[in-house]
Amino acid sequence: MRRLLKFLHTMGAIGLMGAMAALLVLLSWAPPPAALAEYALIRGAMGTIATWIFFPSLGLTLIAGLLAIGLNRGYHDAGWAWLKAATGILVFESGFVGVLGPMQQEAEQSALAVAGRVDPATLAGSLGPERNTLWVLLAVATLNVVLGIWRPRLTRRPA
Repeated sequence: MRRLLKFLHTMGAIGLMGAMAALLVLLSWAPPPAALAEYALIRGAMGTIATWIFFPSLGLTLIAGLLAIGLNRGYHDAGWAWLKAATGILVFESGFVGVLGPMQQEAEQSALAVAGRVDPATLAGSLGPERNTLWVLLAVATLNVVLGIWRPRLTRRPA
């Protein structure tokens, strides 16, 4: 069970960080909303990546990590494991609020703008905050990988 959870946690982290990198690349290549068809295409791709890669990978990473902590007694007193759990929960919440929701909403709004049902001037308001959130989440995910490999002793063991 321990190896399975480690495998699932690692695969989730690979998908999560890969999705964040892909979203950052697409954000940097997103045309202005004035090029509405191209903008809607990029935002649709970003919404799809957020829905089908980012979110499932985020959930898999968090669930497998929390199960690993719960099932392995060695992790119960490991400060690095609890720090990873705490930051993982924050990444999960921030991923919902700062990435998944805005990207899905902007994909829908840009598709509606192409159809002529939404004013294109209302688009692209979340590009900066999305980019900033992704960079912060990518940094925290990298820190979690470092913690998982390095495993620093963050608490003292009883004598």
